[in-house]
Amino acid sequence: MITRREVLQVVAATAALVAGGGNLTRAFAQQRLTQDDLLKFDSVGNVTLLHVTDIHGQLMPVYFREPSVNIGVGDARGLPPHLAGTEFLKRFGIPEKSASAYAMTSEDFVALAQSYGKIGGLDRLATVVKQVRAERDDKVLLLDGGDTWQGSLGANSTKGQDMVDCMALLKPDAMTGHWEFTYGEARFKELVGQLGFPFLALNIRDTEWNEPAFDAVKMFEKGGVKIAVLGQAYPYTPVAHPRWMMPKWSFGIREGEVRAQVEKARRAGAQLVVLLSHNGFDVDRKLASRVAGIDVILSGHTHDALPEAIKVGNTLLIASGSHGKFISRLDLDVQSGAVKDFRYKLIPLFADAIAPDAAMTAAISKARVPYAKELARVVGQAESALYRRGNFNGTFDDLICAALLKERDAEIVLSPGVRWGTSVLPGAAITMEDIHNATAITYPQVYRQPMTGARLKDVLEDVADNLFNPDPYYQQGGDMVRCGGLGYSIDVSKPIGQRISNMTLLKTGRPLDPGKEYTVAGWASVEEGTQGPPVWDLVEKYIAAEKTIRIAPNSSVKISGA
Repeated sequence: MITRREVLQVVAATAALVAGGGNLTRAFAQQRLTQDDLLKFDSVGNVTLLHVTDIHGQLMPVYFREPSVNIGVGDARGLPPHLAGTEFLKRFGIPEKSASAYAMTSEDFVALAQSYGKIGGLDRLATVVKQVRAERDDKVLLLDGGDTWQGSLGANSTKGQDMVDCMALLKPDAMTGHWEFTYGEARFKELVGQLGFPFLALNIRDTEWNEPAFDAVKMFEKGGVKIAVLGQAYPYTPVAHPRWMMPKWSFGIREGEVRAQVEKARRAGAQLVVLLSHNGFDVDRKLASRVAGIDVILSGHTHDALPEAIKVGNTLLIASGSHGKFISRLDLDVQSGAVKDFRYKLIPLFADAIAPDAAMTAAISKARVPYAKELARVVGQAESALYRRGNFNGTFDDLICAALLKERDAEIVLSPGVRWGTSVLPGAAITMEDIHNATAITYPQVYRQPMTGARLKDVLEDVADNLFNPDPYYQQGGDMVRCGGLGYSIDVSKPIGQRISNMTLLKTGRPLDPGKEYTVAGWASVEEGTQGPPVWDLVEKYIAAEKTIRIAPNSSVKISGA
């Protein structure tokens, strides 16, 4: 993946850093990166898979800081994707301060972001898709792993319509999903009816008739190869989100059904079997070890960006990142029903280097026009980097918690550990677009209610088990619930019910009393009828009052056992 050219560029970059007092210039970075270099690929074989996933409503290029903490447990401990920072760079041979280091890690994020600029944008993605299709003719499948229609002001306001309209120009061959379901059953079905390509989900059943709710598989022929694409939607959708939004569907990993569909596809003549998955990487790794006959798993949900294909038995696992930052290209040489060779590249979509596609640019502009004024409205100023992503609190999470503590007059705040939400650089204006990029969901009400210390411990223990259970099939993805006003210790190696200790009310420094009630505020409740103002209103109000936002590193969570 790393070429001699990039190594030489790092040497030049280091010299520039010294000469320039610590900052690369944008012009220098642009000179280093070219579209031809980013898309250069020594093709192989007769099939090309293009994979995007977890775009989360982002039509435009973004800043997005990758995690500095990504803890693996059980058999996944120390394995990709559970590496971060310098460990990640060493494992994949990525030079420090390089373009790849910026795209894939949190190392030197602010300095490198100021140099390399934003990444992503559907118009840059469209350019890459068109170029690969032109190069590979009839050999290409473009597959969307889901979490596409949610995560921005525009997507939330149009209930996913802006994303559906723009993604249509890319002409995907199939997709699966997760957050898409939170627009509710009726709206979801309406949007699926507009796609013009199949929505695949073998693991969702109609609860009334106990029948498949969606197509499980779509057969394609590319490069003379018969390909079965199976869809696997997020298995825990009605647990992680309001059940009342999707009352007629049941979800699950359904390993047996995956196995049955793979065998059925092989009997139907499939020479290549691809699982388009929104399970999360660790679940997919376990699934690959237990279900024979899957050639490729295109993994989504956990937002991992891996520059290499991970092989489990005969199955290739691909992780393509999030927020439109990357597209994965996997070329396969399929002969006699088996993959004889492959070549893979995770392509970062550097917005300054890749030319935007004119048709997609026009579609994006049209989609954003109704909200342009609100998207650009400045609320305050960032004095420190604001980001979310990592197993524990990020600075944007801490900003949300601070806002809810003040605006809901609470002692403790609980904020969901979702992995979507873009970053804001120090010195930049904080706009309404930034706020919605971190809060845009269809159940945004901020509740205020009493909770005992014992109940709070139960909540933290439950979420910790969702994240750190050593069996991936019991992990629901996402990250640890973010807490405001509350400190605690966590030992990720302990069993459920024993991970959380030393819970402390920060404003008094005293241990939480299990029997005492505390005033707790939070958002993204799965309970129907939750009352309260939308979270983005309270965050806006807080930032406007503070004017400048500086968030110190969070030291209220003590982590062990990792």
